Amino acid sequence: MNDLIQIFNINKSFETLKKIRVLKKISFKFKKGKIYSLMGPSGSGKSTLLNLLSLIDKPTSGSIVIEGKKINFKNKNQNDILRSKKIGIIYQQDNLLPDFTALENTYLASLAAGNNKELSITKAKNLLKKIGLFHRLHHYPSELSGGEKHRVSIARALINNPQIILADEPTGSLDMETAKEIFNILTKQINSNRLIIFATHNRFFANKSDCKLELLNGNIKTING
Repeated sequence: MNDLIQIFNINKSFETLKKIRVLKKISFKFKKGKIYSLMGPSGSGKSTLLNLLSLIDKPTSGSIVIEGKKINFKNKNQNDILRSKKIGIIYQQDNLLPDFTALENTYLASLAAGNNKELSITKAKNLLKKIGLFHRLHHYPSELSGGEKHRVSIARALINNPQIILADEPTGSLDMETAKEIFNILTKQINSNRLIIFATHNRFFANKSDCKLELLNGNIKTING
């Protein structure tokens, strides 16, 4: 099966002073080996959809299927395990732990997935070397530039070799030159068994995806691909 993620009739609402319906009966199939960009104005539901796909949040109604298996949102422990092993998440804000080095921030994600410390450290060193940060292994986030912190975030997301990479505005807070470097590192991670979905406001990066999607008024449409 080439469809890695399938979503069916996804609705997502939030209750504040009134009910706000963010996503409306969204259905889509995300295929292996593809890079998807997700565009739309602020508040259109891009981050909401990524949170659902990452199993951090659950839909109001509808279903999500990953590798042919329907997600049971009542089973939080099972979904946490699935996320740690199958899904890598890159946030706009790097969310690095300030009291841990680049190396520690990276290998902790491997420990959380149940791997032993020696293997986790080796994998983290190899990843950080691959993305040009081997000389920064023992530096803390406060000692890193914005681009370097984003590289650590990418390494952390990749350490468990996830099939699914979800990135929420991964270049949003960076200057264009640094953003291009980060984007190139991210897109080089695609392979025939993996998919990448990234939310962006930047059409330059969106146009480089295999499939450009747009969220508008709670609905999703394919612009190309």
